[in-house]
Amino acid sequence: MQGSRFAFGPFVLDPGAGTLLRNDDPVAVGYRGLKLLAALVARPGEILGKAELMDAAWPGTAVEEGNLTVQIAQLRKLLGPAADGGEWITTVPRVGYRFTGAIEQLDSVKRKPLPLPSKPSIAVLPFVNVSNDPEQESFADGLTEDLITDLSRNSGLFVIARNSAFAYKGKAMDVRAIAEELGVRYLLEGSARRAAGRVRINAQLVDAVSGDHLWAERFDRSLEDIFAVQDEVTGKIVEALLGRLRATPPRNRPKSLEAYELCVRARKLMDDSPQSAQEAHLMLTRAVSLDPGYAEPYRWLAMNHWMGWVHSGGPTEADRGVALELACKAVALDQSDAGCHWVLAYLLAYERRFADADAEFAKAIELDPNEADAWAALSDIAVLAGRVEEGLEHIRKAFRLNPFPASWYHLVLGQAQYAAGEYEAAVETLRSDETYRTSSRRFLAASLAQLDRLDEARAEAELFLVSNPNFSTRHWAATEPFRDTATLEHFVDGFRKAGLPE
Repeated sequence: MQGSRFAFGPFVLDPGAGTLLRNDDPVAVGYRGLKLLAALVARPGEILGKAELMDAAWPGTAVEEGNLTVQIAQLRKLLGPAADGGEWITTVPRVGYRFTGAIEQLDSVKRKPLPLPSKPSIAVLPFVNVSNDPEQESFADGLTEDLITDLSRNSGLFVIARNSAFAYKGKAMDVRAIAEELGVRYLLEGSARRAAGRVRINAQLVDAVSGDHLWAERFDRSLEDIFAVQDEVTGKIVEALLGRLRATPPRNRPKSLEAYELCVRARKLMDDSPQSAQEAHLMLTRAVSLDPGYAEPYRWLAMNHWMGWVHSGGPTEADRGVALELACKAVALDQSDAGCHWVLAYLLAYERRFADADAEFAKAIELDPNEADAWAALSDIAVLAGRVEEGLEHIRKAFRLNPFPASWYHLVLGQAQYAAGEYEAAVETLRSDETYRTSSRRFLAASLAQLDRLDEARAEAELFLVSNPNFSTRHWAATEPFRDTATLEHFVDGFRKAGLPE
């Protein structure tokens, strides 16, 4: 997404891309730290109060002041001393903090406009919370996410994924510029207010090419009717864009609004870091206790266990077993949820139950052809099965549906490019700013090794081993769901050339 970048000392901060570089190398700073740093460097020399900074890093959430202190301390440690030996961020006692370094605002790199798809294309922009209660932010976000899900299940539409839609949250931009960046023709905008058991929603559908408003409506209903309102809005949009309503299988709606909002908050935390995912785990567990028949929390709990984010130390065999049970439970509770199906498919592939995994992936795509995460996960599994060109096609489709994706998309793309022998392209992908949170260095090292850039390859391998000291090529090869011997040997060859441990 386009936006200002800021240079100070050896650093370049790009708040829109969520990256911090030191001498062109990515710095592993967390989500909250990036938000705080962006707020400070945007107003150098000014004193920013503690409340303002906490609102920047934890919008709509009540947090202890100690959290801010910890994040500032971590930022200072990452940035190190300024050129004059002082600190980049100084404390103003009992008031707040100030950024003292000299800032140079850089021109942004303009993204190449994406071509419009052949079918009606739409992005749902984050609904604005117009209540006076910041606690209702998750309600507005949940409404946005549900509308994205409901629309994307219609095969006649092209729908931008949640991650990319939320890149515009809180940003004032012209609708035509947003539509151009996302490569869509239509945008849905709206606002939501919840109070005293009632909900008021305003929504409007805009043709970003002509600037015309195709449809607009205001809903003032009982809070208990919120999911009926979502269905009505979805139906109106589909009818406006396709000329007729196409029915999709009904979704399993939650019976508890508290459980629903806990899931919305947990999803955002899981995007931040493994540490935040542990907090999300508590919320999801609470959601299950409030509404045992609601599939959504089981799906995300499954991913938490599978990634080893439930407790420190990484995933264990017990974690993987629990993850599979939870994913099966999610699908059993809601057969019409594409997200539940692709998560189960992914876990089944790692259990080497390939026929079952393929069937679950096919079901997920059938239910929601716009589910970008499903296409990305399917790409990973297809490449390891030796279907490399198919895998490249899947990950490119995922990027088109989700132009501002989570970092793991870049790992999947780089892995597919390596498997295809596109080593230069893999290096470019795996060295991009967006991969700095992933363990992609092993594939970067292998790609460099295949290009005979052995010094660079071994340097990347050493960096990978700093955060993965127990890695062995043999164990990795035994645990990844390979179905094709030639593909497996190709990866092992690259790892060995790069100097990764046997």
